[in-house]
Amino acid sequence: MKIKAILAASIAVAFVAPAFAADEFYVVQDPKTKTCTVVDKKPVDTTTTVVSPSGTIYKTRAEAETGMKTIKVCTSH
Repeated sequence: MKIKAILAASIAVAFVAPAFAADEFYVVQDPKTKTCTVVDKKPVDTTTTVVSPSGTIYKTRAEAETGMKTIKVCTSH
């Protein structure tokens, strides 16, 4: 019975953990075009740069879009 409970808990965690990770939004800037956008995954390549203050992670897209309006490099162009 213990093995079934552990297996069931492991399966539940496997499905729930990625859902929590999806609640991350970042403000990034394309260094060539100087255009800022909101993305739902932290960039791992060099085509964009996170420009959120101190690498801020926003919980919603709307929060990130509002934050983007206050970031100087996003509003100066």
